[in-house]
Amino acid sequence: MCSIVLVDDHAIVREGFKRLIELEPDLDVVAECRSADDAVEAVSHWCPDLVALDLSLPDGSGLPLIEHLLSVAPATRIVVLSMHDGEPYVSEALRRGASGYVSKGVAPEELVVGLRAVMQGECFLSSDLRRRRSERPNATRDPVNRLTAREREVFLLLAGGRTPKQVAAELGIGQKTIYIHRASLMGKLGAGSELDLYRMASERGLLSASS
Repeated sequence: MCSIVLVDDHAIVREGFKRLIELEPDLDVVAECRSADDAVEAVSHWCPDLVALDLSLPDGSGLPLIEHLLSVAPATRIVVLSMHDGEPYVSEALRRGASGYVSKGVAPEELVVGLRAVMQGECFLSSDLRRRRSERPNATRDPVNRLTAREREVFLLLAGGRTPKQVAAELGIGQKTIYIHRASLMGKLGAGSELDLYRMASERGLLSASS
């Protein structure tokens, strides 16, 4: 039996997906959660095989929650279930460790297909996401994805309101190095100020990851 935790702040949505999932004899919803805090508590308690996670939660973005849940239960696999069906949400969710992404715009049955695929070790995208990616193979990628790992760290901290001095202290590197990274990442992002960085991070739901 595959144990599943459902995370969505809408009770009607949770109930609908719960009924759909439990029509499958080998799938069992062991907990339903409406917030990030509830999800952490449930995953800590159950260590489920799978988490079906909405990204829009009342106490924060689901993107940083992906990493948090995986730190609590590393063997758990996460399938994002979201109304956000475009970039950078999909790429960012997968980068943070999600094993699948199902948009709420497809037939509900695709969630079950996705859960099964992920349990078999596959990386699953719902049909609309796969189609969009195949139709736009040369589309310009989100510039945030061009940042190095260190530049991404600096970007998130600056966007979150830290000064270069504070960022240097937090990352344990020299302030001069921070200014070099700052210049590089702002060039890649086409940003002219920390306000631009804040706006870019906010639009992508990334700010809570830097707090």
